[in-house]
Amino acid sequence: MFTLYIDADSCPKNLRVILLRCITKNGYRAFFVSDRPLKDVQLAKQEQTALLRKKAKQEGVTDALVLRSIQSEIESVVVDSGMDSADDWIVENAELPCLAITHDIPLAARLVERDIPVIDDRGGIYNKENMANRLSVRNVMTEFREMGIFSQKNKPMGPKEVKAFSDSLNSLLHILTVKQ
Repeated sequence: MFTLYIDADSCPKNLRVILLRCITKNGYRAFFVSDRPLKDVQLAKQEQTALLRKKAKQEGVTDALVLRSIQSEIESVVVDSGMDSADDWIVENAELPCLAITHDIPLAARLVERDIPVIDDRGGIYNKENMANRLSVRNVMTEFREMGIFSQKNKPMGPKEVKAFSDSLNSLLHILTVKQ
């Protein structure tokens, strides 16, 4: 089953809404990994489970045990808070066929090393061809911020960035799921 691994610690709520809609519409499995419970993800899991059970009932399933076994494929994974806990979980558990979503460039580099496709929260696609450059730019920018040359990490996310993410997500998912 095609699976999405979401670094939910760095994923804005408005993008989680897009992801949850996409996941429920297409029936993907998804792991939202963070150091805290995410109410929107838990609610989406409950709602999708209820819809799946309702559909099963409409199709004639009456056995209570069978109905209770029907669950959403949306998972909220809460890891210990700490440096790279969510990242480590994603790297250790990600298996193809999948897509990872993260804003964290070092995490993206670790996943790309394992041939896991990755997009960021702005719709940028990470791959072996561009990863070294992205990591270098990130390291230089971090040094500049530490020296006080730059104070802002990222531009605020507006409608243009949300659309870029959504378009990139849909396009990449189409390509990746057709390959299966």
